[in-house]
Amino acid sequence: MASSAASSVRPPRPKKEPQALIIPKNAAEEQKLKLERLMKNPDKAVPIPEKMSEWAPRPPPEFVRDVMGSSAGAGSGEFHVYRHLRRREYQRQDYMDAMAEKQKLEAEFQKRLERNKIAAEEQTAKRRKKRQKLKEKKLLAKKMKLEQKKQSEASSETQEQPSSGSEEASGTEDEEEDAPSFITGR
Repeated sequence: MASSAASSVRPPRPKKEPQALIIPKNAAEEQKLKLERLMKNPDKAVPIPEKMSEWAPRPPPEFVRDVMGSSAGAGSGEFHVYRHLRRREYQRQDYMDAMAEKQKLEAEFQKRLERNKIAAEEQTAKRRKKRQKLKEKKLLAKKMKLEQKKQSEASSETQEQPSSGSEEASGTEDEEEDAPSFITGR
């Protein structure tokens, strides 16, 4: 039994160092303190609250049994019941109007977004077409330059080959020019 008593006794926990009480003076200091507390133990899971659902009024009752107004003849407590029903109905109508307005604004936003997207696509297509045109123009200019270079090389080759033979031919032409043109025997 002594062994069970010894095993049930836990070792004493180490004493935590006392922390100074810091009172935040503004929202930034409060946020800083919260972050410091979270970062002391990064392994601990952080509770992230869910997004609160939007408030919606209760649906109207299926059947209203006691239809009454604020007219004379109603009991002293009936006016308060009527007032609460009226307030609830006005809240429901305001909610429906707000939701309709929100849906209308969302639809307008989506239309505007679609128009902007189409305009951006058109502008991009226009610029793409312009870039392609410039690219083709540069490619065509490059081809023309290569063709001119080939033609100039070919013409220089043709000029070099006949130029050696042209000197001999030019000598014979000079002789022909010296001879009278009326002789046709050659």
